[in-house]
Amino acid sequence: MAEDFKPVWAVGLMTGTVLDGNIDVAMLKTDGVSVEQFGAYTLAPYPQSTRDLLEETLAIARKWNFEGPEPEIFAKAEEILTRAQSAAVKALVEAEGLTMADIGVVGFHGQSVLHRAPTKARIGDTRQLGDGALMHDLLGCKVAYDFRTADIRAGGQGAPLSAGYHQALLRGLDMTGETAVLNLGGVANVTAWDGRDRLIAFDTGPANAPLNDFIKANGLGEMDRDGKLALSGTVNEERLERLLEHPYLSAPYPKSLDRFDFTAAMADGLDPATGAATLTAFTAAAVGKALDLLPVRPKRLIVCGGGRRNPAIMAMLGTRAGVEAVPAETVGWRGDAIEAECFAFLAVRTLRGLPISFPTTTGVPVPMAGGKVAG
Repeated sequence: MAEDFKPVWAVGLMTGTVLDGNIDVAMLKTDGVSVEQFGAYTLAPYPQSTRDLLEETLAIARKWNFEGPEPEIFAKAEEILTRAQSAAVKALVEAEGLTMADIGVVGFHGQSVLHRAPTKARIGDTRQLGDGALMHDLLGCKVAYDFRTADIRAGGQGAPLSAGYHQALLRGLDMTGETAVLNLGGVANVTAWDGRDRLIAFDTGPANAPLNDFIKANGLGEMDRDGKLALSGTVNEERLERLLEHPYLSAPYPKSLDRFDFTAAMADGLDPATGAATLTAFTAAAVGKALDLLPVRPKRLIVCGGGRRNPAIMAMLGTRAGVEAVPAETVGWRGDAIEAECFAFLAVRTLRGLPISFPTTTGVPVPMAGGKVAG
């Protein structure tokens, strides 16, 4: 690829496994190495019918578990979410007074419905619903998609992919290695960079997914808003101690998780306040165990993803993980936009044939370009 690649406007899309009903859409001007300009960002809500369809699809995906032909519902869900996300891209671009002709590429992550990490005995598997060719037809611009499969096929974890973008953000902020990035989505993942050539990333444990599922199962809404339920409860220390013995937490990185590897069943038998407090404490304490695995333990975490809005999690990162935790906005980043920005960034890297995963992030044998391009 040409070395003099000029920065282009890219649009990134992300819908997380937490199923909050929103499409994250962000614009970024980048050459895939550094960020020239942050563009517009929005949350575009799915209609309730689409949210219900995705919940059903995830439940069916877990029963399927990569055995036999794909469930028929996948094709239906894939088309509906591709059309919805294409419309969200077009709306954001046009709201900025631009046309799709001004966009160099769209980074379309798709909806993860199942992710199976590799073991010593077999390679992993992953499935994101998203029809890149259809999105290209609808929008008329290049679309980068299916970012994880190539990494998995090469023996990698397929996740996390955000490390390269976190590194680009840290480059403009703190190159001492004392600051790491923590993303709290359905699953939590950390990125640590020493400011030179060592970039490490892995999933630390669950984040919002089990807690949200627990809240829903108790008929208390969609999430523990403002951490109020957890803050009103007392952590069941005996249960927490048992949960922290899970072998994943002490396993060496690289490693990755599916959204359902840790579930709300961790709080079975606990009242809502105790359960919420205990699940929240587990997320924070698991982060602490993850930081202990790093060559140098960070002193500060910049927290992005929806979990940064939960004061209970943020406070417990201090008390249970032993680290200063600050929301992304504190350092001038857009905490809700980072995952979508990341896929705009990775889309440009994919266009350029630059690697998007590395031995110390996904465990892939060599730095690897990934993603397919439609158009």
